[in-house]
Amino acid sequence: MPIPALQALPPGVVNLQDHEDSARQRLDANAWAYFAGGAGDEITVRANRSAWDGLTLTPRVLRPLVGGHTRCTLLGRTLAHPIVLAPVAFQRLAHPDGELASAYAAAMLGAGQVLSTQSSIALATIAQAVLPEPTRGPLWFQLYPQHDRGFTLELVRRAEAAGYEALVLTADAPVSGARDRERRANFRLPPGVEAVNLAGLAPPPPRELAPGQSALFDALLHQAPTWDDLAWLQTHTRLPILLKGILHPDDARLACERGAAGLICSNHGGRTLDTAPATARVLAGIVAATEGRVPVLVDGGIRRGTDVLKALALGASAVLVGRPVVWGLANAGAAGVAHVLRLLRDELEIAMALTGCRTLADAGPWLLDTQ
Repeated sequence: MPIPALQALPPGVVNLQDHEDSARQRLDANAWAYFAGGAGDEITVRANRSAWDGLTLTPRVLRPLVGGHTRCTLLGRTLAHPIVLAPVAFQRLAHPDGELASAYAAAMLGAGQVLSTQSSIALATIAQAVLPEPTRGPLWFQLYPQHDRGFTLELVRRAEAAGYEALVLTADAPVSGARDRERRANFRLPPGVEAVNLAGLAPPPPRELAPGQSALFDALLHQAPTWDDLAWLQTHTRLPILLKGILHPDDARLACERGAAGLICSNHGGRTLDTAPATARVLAGIVAATEGRVPVLVDGGIRRGTDVLKALALGASAVLVGRPVVWGLANAGAAGVAHVLRLLRDELEIAMALTGCRTLADAGPWLLDTQ
């Protein structure tokens, strides 16, 4: 695919909320319901945002700041900053260039990227476009295990061959959440937008249900991944595997014991279980449970550079950003995504300077006012 053309940003867009407000005017009701909506009453969607707002940073003054930077290390790689693009499906719903525009922006801004299994542009196309870029961050592939293990293994082999550096196994979505916004909008994929990486996957054979059996528990959930699937995957790939969707310390401990290379504290952006806890509330407990054995990343409601610093102060190694990337994409393609990333990094640097943090290593729980 050709390099995405640069577009002008809408006037007056100076923060991520502005990006969201502008994108709402640009996206049709179908796409808006898909990207903006969450499960049920969207309590968790709102809680993700309010939890970061509820944490306050304590400034430190007269500290040496010259030579400061936002560099960090993740799975053996040095990153320019701790901001990673979260996996978001069907980005061509927001812009014709879709995931390719997001990938170019991430590479130019030094951000990592996790490509969704349900990307609307092929995983190989994304890798070919950005792997040669020397400033890029890590490129990972998010994996939904499929009902056909042979097809899942084929996906893994394609990701390996394309040059992806890790797999991100989504663990918190054995079924989709009850998304009322999508149902009200009668959400559907328009012509030309599809999960291209899953092309050729045959639907699972139907299961005969006895009277009184559940179509969910006695049929669909036969396909749900378990800890055994993690073990199986580890024997079939050379890539490190991170687990996404960890909210309970016991699951964090189990993941470490079973060889996960990293964890992502995530409630799926409030799109699966409504009333699940906000990630900012449980992050410190997840970090403590790992006892430093693996890096912990976090997503859910990150909208300001101050949020990024708060996440690092709670022990996260990096943050993932999902919906704001889509808003930037809808507003101005690759340039819009780049603007979102630049805003977050600039705001992170400002927050570091105003709290006396010369580097990210200076961030810790002492920055947070817990009174």
